[in-house]
Amino acid sequence: MKQSLRTRLIMIFSGMLIATIAVICATNIFLLPGFYQNTKVSQMKTVYSRALSICDGVDWLSLDETKRDEIYDKLDILSSNTNVNIYIMQIEANSGSGDIVTLNYAYPANSDRLQEVTKDQLGKYVKAMYFGTELGDNCQKLSQENNCEVYKVYDNRIGSNYIELTGQMPDNYWIYLRTNYQSIHESTLVSNQFLMYVGVVVVIVGILIMFFVSNQYTKPILKLAKHAQKMQELNFSSRYQSNRADEIGVLGNSMNALSDKLEETISELKTANNELQLDLQRRSEQEKMRQEFLANVSHELKTPIALIQGYAEGLQENINDDEESRQFYCEVIIDEADKMNKMVKRLLSLNQLEFGNGQVHLEHFDLNGVLDSVVNASDILFRQQGVTLSYQRAEEPIMVWADEYMIEEVMTNYVSNALNHVKGEKKIEIKIARQGGVVRISVFNTGDPIPEEDIDKIWTKFYKVDKARTREYGGNGIGLSIVKAVMEAHNQKYGVINYDNGVEFWFELDIKSVD
Repeated sequence: MKQSLRTRLIMIFSGMLIATIAVICATNIFLLPGFYQNTKVSQMKTVYSRALSICDGVDWLSLDETKRDEIYDKLDILSSNTNVNIYIMQIEANSGSGDIVTLNYAYPANSDRLQEVTKDQLGKYVKAMYFGTELGDNCQKLSQENNCEVYKVYDNRIGSNYIELTGQMPDNYWIYLRTNYQSIHESTLVSNQFLMYVGVVVVIVGILIMFFVSNQYTKPILKLAKHAQKMQELNFSSRYQSNRADEIGVLGNSMNALSDKLEETISELKTANNELQLDLQRRSEQEKMRQEFLANVSHELKTPIALIQGYAEGLQENINDDEESRQFYCEVIIDEADKMNKMVKRLLSLNQLEFGNGQVHLEHFDLNGVLDSVVNASDILFRQQGVTLSYQRAEEPIMVWADEYMIEEVMTNYVSNALNHVKGEKKIEIKIARQGGVVRISVFNTGDPIPEEDIDKIWTKFYKVDKARTREYGGNGIGLSIVKAVMEAHNQKYGVINYDNGVEFWFELDIKSVD
C-alpha cells in the first residue's frame, strides 16, 4: 500500500515520541532505584565529612556550655538542611553474658531523644563491630571507607527503609547518621503513570503539529512532482513558482533550469532532425531529378542524333546523286544540330538559374520595350499560323526592376508556348495590369485547358502534357522550367489560369523603387 511522505513523517515522529516515553519509563524502572540509592549514599558521606569538620578538635568532657551550644546549633542546622538525623556518642562494650553495650551520648545531650528502634539498631552495629555478631537479614551493607560504613536497613515495625552510616571519631567517639529511604518503586510507578498521561497528550499534539508542518514540505514536493510529470510529457511551459530559499526552493529552480535546457535541446534536436529529413528528401529528389534528367536528355537527343547519323550515312554512301537530295540531307542535319544546340544552351541556362550560379542583375527599364521586341520577333509566326494577336501597348512607360535579358526570355517562352498550343479561334492576348506596387503581364491563347492533375507539373523539366503534340512542334519541355527558375530568382509570383476556351500564363514584376 502506497504511503504518502506526510504519513511517514507523522508515523516516524509519533514513533520517536512513543519510543522516548518508553525509554524514560524503562529507565525509571530499572536504573532510577540504583541511581537514587547511590545519591543517598553519597549524601550520607558528605554529611559525615561535614560533621567531622564541625567536631574537629572538640573535647566533649571539658566542653563549656557556650561552646557546646555553638556546636549543637551547627549540627542542628546540618541535620535540618540535609534531612539526616545526627548522633554522636561514646561507646563502651563489655564482653560477657549478653555482650553489654553502653552508649554515652555527646549529641544530642538527652538520649531520650533517640528512639528505641534506633537504639536497638545502633546496639547491633556496636556488637557487630566489637563482638562479631550478625546484623540480621534486614540490614544490607552498601559501602565501607574512611572509617565509616553505610547500610540499608528495613524497619519491620513501620515497613520503611533507612540509610544509616556509622563512623569512628577520636577518643572512642562514634557518629551515627540516619535518613529515611522511601521505596523508589512506588515513586517510579507514579512517575511513569503521570508520564503516560503526559505522553498521550504530547503525541496527539505532536501529530497535529506534524500534520501542519509536513504540509509545508509535502505540498511543494507534490507541485514538483506535477512539474516533473509535465516535463515527462514534454510540456515545458510549466514553471515551478516558489519564493522558498531552502533545499526545496533550490530543487524547484534547478528543475526550471532543467526544463529550459531540455526544451532548448529538444528544439535543437527537432531542428536538426527536420533539416536532416529535408536534406535526405532533397538528396532523394536530386537523385530522382538527376535520373530523370539523364533519361529525358537521352530521349530528347536520341531522335536528332539518329537523324543526323542516318542522313550523314546517306550522304557518305551517295544514296541520292542529285544535288537537290544532297541539299535536303544537309539541311536536315543542320536543322537537327541547331535543335540540339538550342536545347543544350537552354539546359545550361536553366542549370545556372536552379543552382544559383546565374546572377540576377536588377535594372530599371521600360517593360514596353521588351514586350515590343518579343511581339515584333514573333510577328511572322503569328501570320504563318493565322493567329489573331490582341496587344494594347501602354501609352506611358512601365518602369520595372528586373533583369531585362531574363524577363525577355520569360516573355519569349510564354509567347512561344501560346503559339504552340493555340487552337479554335486562334487568338492570343497579351495584357498588362497594374496592381498596387507590381505590374502583371499575362499571355492568353485559345485552345484546350490544361488538365487539373497536370497544372502543378508543367513547370517541371521535360514534362509534357501532350507528348504527341509536343513532338510535332519540336518542344522539349524546358521553356516553362526556365520561367519558373527566372521568377523564383526575382522572388516574384507567376502562374497559370485555366478558362473554358483557353489558358492564361502570367507573371508579376516590381514597379516600386528599391529601398
